[in-house]
Amino acid sequence: MIQDILVNWTPQETRVAIVEGGAVQELHVERTLERGLVGNVYAGKVARVLPGMQSAFIDIGLERAAFLHVADLHREDHGSRGGRSPDTPLPIEKRLHEGQTLMVQVIKDPIGTKGARLSTQISVAGRLLVFLPQDEHIGISQKIGSPEQREQLRERMMQLTQPVGDAKRSGGYILRTNAEDATDDELASDIAYLRKTWNTIREQSFKAAPGSLLYQELNLAQRVLRDLVNEQTQTIRIDSQVQFEALQAFGQEFTPSAVGRLSLYRGERPIFDLYNIDTEIERALARRVDLKSGGYLIIDQTEALTTIDVNTGGYVGARNFDDTIFKTNLEAAQGIARQLRLRNLGGIIIIDFIDMMREEHRDSVLAELRKQLGRDRTKVTLNGFSPLGLVEMTRKRTRESLAHMLCQPCPTCEGRGQVKTARTVCYNILREILREARQFNPREFRVVASAAVVEMLLDEENQHLAGLSDFIKKPISLQTEPSMSPEQYDIVLL
Repeated sequence: MIQDILVNWTPQETRVAIVEGGAVQELHVERTLERGLVGNVYAGKVARVLPGMQSAFIDIGLERAAFLHVADLHREDHGSRGGRSPDTPLPIEKRLHEGQTLMVQVIKDPIGTKGARLSTQISVAGRLLVFLPQDEHIGISQKIGSPEQREQLRERMMQLTQPVGDAKRSGGYILRTNAEDATDDELASDIAYLRKTWNTIREQSFKAAPGSLLYQELNLAQRVLRDLVNEQTQTIRIDSQVQFEALQAFGQEFTPSAVGRLSLYRGERPIFDLYNIDTEIERALARRVDLKSGGYLIIDQTEALTTIDVNTGGYVGARNFDDTIFKTNLEAAQGIARQLRLRNLGGIIIIDFIDMMREEHRDSVLAELRKQLGRDRTKVTLNGFSPLGLVEMTRKRTRESLAHMLCQPCPTCEGRGQVKTARTVCYNILREILREARQFNPREFRVVASAAVVEMLLDEENQHLAGLSDFIKKPISLQTEPSMSPEQYDIVLL
């Protein structure tokens, strides 16, 4: 399907939308002061080793220490010492010690309260290849054609990276999907760029202080040319002259095939208004997603997992109830795959489709979901229906979701999504006054609360308030504080 890529650039923020068939399929946002860290290489310093967790905390100069698990240590130190199998890693306490300096790369951005996740298995991404300086094997993307075609590409790469004389192969490579039709000259150019980049990183590592940044991943606009452009991309429209010229220069050096698709947008309307993308962003932040048929999705995101509930809503178009459910679930499968990309939802995802009695309906819905997820650039693992009728899946999470990037927890409900009723707060106040009256002997109790709570105490709960005042033999006065949230209150002893 033909796609357009829209780039909205300002000094403080870059926003990218991928549009297919007039509908937004992906949204990417990067803020200058909050750039993602994935791909960055640092000179790290071991702050603490945790043998019980087989992990270590590494200081890379960020606010929170980053996390390194033994599984993410490069296997160069593995061996058969002390009768240990070559495939069995040494425990982390025998490989790292506090104060040690090592080169690390961020593989997951800090998310919520968790620090960044690191690896010592460094990789440098180019347009066609990923360079693995510590390995020697040649890998091929599984999305590339047939096994025969992958083997041919592997042979070509072996020739292009053949070491001179008795020298060992200097690094390994993974061919990315867009290398499928690359010429030898294009591959050789990418190899030269990656080796040059790696040599610069190594040289920096010898003289950099712990916590220093050795290599920074490309910004979002540059990654558009490197990662997002494919054979279906028709145009890349950019609304900034400065950024357009910068991308032209970058593209001519690293992605010449994409330069011809760059286009400077000069329209009077903001570029995102062309496809109502700001409206799509608002919808992608909403809990409810309406489907064209009248059904709808309810998407709830927590730190551990995301749940998606499918409902028929007002859809009654099919001949019988089973067909209504089936068609709603089919449309939901398409909508869910799109919402995962739009919102960049990752981790464990539980989907509660409407219960289907017929096995062929369940198989068709699962096949449609699998087909739609096949368009995702992010790694996805999909399981079938569980005994409870739920579909379980995972989507690799490397950066914050759209909601976490653009929003923050509500200060009133503290992220719960609901607040106590005014009556509940009234009863909390009455209990606290009784508790305070048993410990102190003030002249008067004054309640300071929101308007809704004070109004209820004066109206529906007036009898209970008066009864409490008679019981403790103290006057109780009320004061409204507009700045207080519905749950906040204060009891002042006068």
